Amino acid sequence: MSALPLIDRYGREISYIRLSVTDRCDFRCQYCMPMNMRFLPKRDILSLDELLQVARVFTTLGVKKVRITGGEPLVRKNIVWLCEQIAALDGVREVAITSNGSQLVKLAKELAAAGVRRVNISLDSLVPARFRELTRTGDLQQVLNGVDAALAAGFPGGVKLNTVMMRGFNEDELPTLAKFALDNGMDISFIEEMPLGDIGRWRGDTYYSATEAMPQLQQHFDLTASDYDSGGPARYWQVAGRQNRIGFITPHSHNFCSTCNRVRITATGELYPCLGQNDASDLKPALRGEDSSRETSDEALRQLIMQVMQIKPKGHDFDVYAPDAKVIRFMSSTGG
Repeated sequence: MSALPLIDRYGREISYIRLSVTDRCDFRCQYCMPMNMRFLPKRDILSLDELLQVARVFTTLGVKKVRITGGEPLVRKNIVWLCEQIAALDGVREVAITSNGSQLVKLAKELAAAGVRRVNISLDSLVPARFRELTRTGDLQQVLNGVDAALAAGFPGGVKLNTVMMRGFNEDELPTLAKFALDNGMDISFIEEMPLGDIGRWRGDTYYSATEAMPQLQQHFDLTASDYDSGGPARYWQVAGRQNRIGFITPHSHNFCSTCNRVRITATGELYPCLGQNDASDLKPALRGEDSSRETSDEALRQLIMQVMQIKPKGHDFDVYAPDAKVIRFMSSTGG
C-alpha cells in the first residue's frame, strides 16, 4: 500500500513517531519518576511483534522517522531485533533511539549494524556525586563509557546529548556540558523541565529556562542561529569554530506546537497525539481483536490512527508553576 499523508485538523503533517517499548528503567531520574516507581506488569506491555505492527502501519500513513524510547529502551529484551525490523520497513528514513547510556557499551555496535542512524543520550551532569543524586541509581562512568561506545560505533546520524536544565542541580554545569559535547564531536540539546507526573516536589523551584541559559552559554561560545533541522523539536545554534551545535528544546519559553510533526505511542499501546495533554486512544483493541488476520488488524489500526488525528490539539498548556501536574502520567510512560 502506498503511503498516505497523515494530516491533523490544523494541517500539520505527522511524519515522526516516538515508540515506547517499555516503561522500565534502571535509573530513577528526579524529573522523571519517584524513587519507588511502580512499573507495569509485563502482560500489559505490547509484544515486539505488536510494536513492529504499529510502526509498519504508521509508515503506510507517511511516517518516515521512528524514535525508540522508554523508560530505558535498551533494557527491553531483543530490542536490537525490533530496531532492525523497523529500519527495514518501506518508507522509514531514520530509526533513532533515546537512551540513558547505561547499556550502550554492550549494544552500541549491534544497534548501528541493525540500522539505527542516531542515538540521543541523556546526560545531566559530569560530576559523579551530582549525577548519582539526579539519577538516584546511575553511575556516571558507566554512562561515559556508553558515550564512548556510541561514538566508536559510527552511527550515520551521529550521537547527541540531551540535558534537562534544573535550577539548583545543574544550571552551573551547562557550559561544561556543552564543551564536553563539542569536544567529542556531538550536538547537545538543553531541555526545559516538563511538568509530567507527580514527583513529590514543586517543579517551579527547579525550572530553568532557555532564556536564562542562553546568555550564560554566550559568555563561553560565539553562537549564531542555525537553520539545521533534526526533524524534532530542538532549535539549534551554530558554535563558531566548531562543526557541531547547541540546541534548545523549549516547551515553556518558546513552544514549538505550530510545527509539531509527531505523536507518541506508549509501551501499552496508548496513542498520545500530544505530550502535554491527557487525551489518548488505546490501540490494543485493534492489535488484539478477535479477527486475527493481518489485513483486518492493520486496517482497524489505520482507521483508529486517522481518527486520533482529529483530537490532536493545537498545542499543549504546560504550566511548570502550577501546584499540581496537569499531566498525571510520568515521563517514563510516554517516552519523553
